Amino acid sequence: MEKTVKMNGGDYSVVEEESKAGFGGGVEDVYGEDSATEDQLVTPWTVSVASGYTLLRDPHHNKGLGFNEKERDAHYLRGLLPPAVFTQELQEKKLMHNLRKYDVPLHRYMAMMDLQERNERLFYKLLIDNVEELLPVVYTPTVGEACQKYGSIFSRPQGLYISLKEKGKILEVLKNWPEKSIQVIVVTDGERILGLGDLGCQGMGIPVGKLSLYTALGGIRPSACLPVTIDVGTNNEQLLKDEFYIGLRHKRATGQEYAELLDEFMNAVKQNYGEKVLVQFEDFANHNAFELLSRYRSTHLVFNDDIQGTASVVLAGLIAALKLVGGTLADHTFLFLGAGEAGTGIAELIALEISKQTKAPLEETRKKIWLVDSRGLIVSSRKESLQHFKKPWAHEHEPVKALLDAVKAIKPTVLIGSSGVGKTFTKEVVEAMSSFNKKPLILALSNPTSQSECTAEEAYTWSKGRAIFASGSPFDPVEYDGKVFVPGQANNAYIFPGFGLGLIISGAIRVHDDMLLAASEALAVQVAQENFDKGLIYPPFTNIRKISAHIAAKVAAKAYELGLASRLPRPKDLVKYAESCMYSPIYRSYR
Repeated sequence: MEKTVKMNGGDYSVVEEESKAGFGGGVEDVYGEDSATEDQLVTPWTVSVASGYTLLRDPHHNKGLGFNEKERDAHYLRGLLPPAVFTQELQEKKLMHNLRKYDVPLHRYMAMMDLQERNERLFYKLLIDNVEELLPVVYTPTVGEACQKYGSIFSRPQGLYISLKEKGKILEVLKNWPEKSIQVIVVTDGERILGLGDLGCQGMGIPVGKLSLYTALGGIRPSACLPVTIDVGTNNEQLLKDEFYIGLRHKRATGQEYAELLDEFMNAVKQNYGEKVLVQFEDFANHNAFELLSRYRSTHLVFNDDIQGTASVVLAGLIAALKLVGGTLADHTFLFLGAGEAGTGIAELIALEISKQTKAPLEETRKKIWLVDSRGLIVSSRKESLQHFKKPWAHEHEPVKALLDAVKAIKPTVLIGSSGVGKTFTKEVVEAMSSFNKKPLILALSNPTSQSECTAEEAYTWSKGRAIFASGSPFDPVEYDGKVFVPGQANNAYIFPGFGLGLIISGAIRVHDDMLLAASEALAVQVAQENFDKGLIYPPFTNIRKISAHIAAKVAAKAYELGLASRLPRPKDLVKYAESCMYSPIYRSYR
């Protein structure tokens, strides 16, 4: 049996047959909710039948004023609620009205987190239906400020905190989490939160925010998501002196002590949740990010959003932008400011895609890509002193110190900023790009907004309206010379929710680079002509669940093709199957 529900301008099916196989929204349906549509009765189970006061304090099942008269009688709610009965739509309208009254973005964030802890389905309905307005609230840029002040605004734990105190007991700690059927874990150690640096234990805002997007944008069931923060200390002196800091008060552990804790965590995760649990590394410092991905990619289902997710979303934008600038990827020259995990990750994926298209060896295609770090252009004469992940990008050239000089020497068609340092794409740099490119492609990717290499207004003004611009954080449309330009946002939220869903619906056991290329290509084809006409190289977020379903289908297809999928037989229509597996936040009726 199938029921179609309307959300955010799209139709989504809730399919009963899948849930009978123990599979709904990508995970076993522990609450029995998807054995019915929202019109058919279910019992709100927790450990026992939830009722009365307990039911109103259970975010999985609480509907607030959404409980109808029959439910109020059946579940001992009489008198515990005011007499009015509100539809979910009316509750949503009221909450959006209240949220828009807040002038301070952090207050909106706190109100959203409060709603998530009170009424989970309403939180996701709100986020899905108002995604363009609320994405900057629950994710970048507001989540950065939330992490900085997490100790002060912390009210209720939303994930698992695993510190050095838990060494030797991590498996027990995982068993303390109430949900048992986990399929996606987002984990950070808080050392490099966005462009804000070491925020230690307060980095928890990132896994919590990412997983809310996994559910809202990718349809992964909330009960299947686990946010984790690994606390090994912090080198942030300000936090160590802050009386409200919630983490360990000592310098970061490194070396063997750090490696052993992470190893115990990764083994415990696999032991407790099985081979197919996806572990997404988030906001680790460069040295650990590359090391962890390299160490576990052959033994676990792991994905680093900063290295691979960013790369995939940027590559999608570049493929789409070819419709505006012409040529193939191989015809372009790329210059990066920033040679950390984001910069080198994007560079490698571009080189892989060019290699796939031209059949040229990877060593050759890398030569189209140049990187500038804090010491200048990465060239072969610096090879001995470079970190291992920078070495493939050391090409033959005279040393060049400043970005402006590098732009003039290399004459790139594409300039990409992943430095985490604001205001580095100066007027002179943008003017130089415009002097030898009819349509310079400028991507200022660093987050949050304060760290962006340049603003949308600067890019359009300095290039005299010729730049094609996208950024990591959102910018408002810009009017220049009588024309309105809409800046695109190269947001990882385009990729990782659909990518994760694709891994889950195929039962993938490992992540392969070809899956990332498939995700990029799937996103690029979603950009319509009307988007290009406004200078956009990404589709609007209003269609994100449809986009995620298409990305999931392409990723799943690649997993089956590579022999890495374990969910057999392969569904006939992967797009429809992906949509049918997506979590729906519509209220259920309780018997």
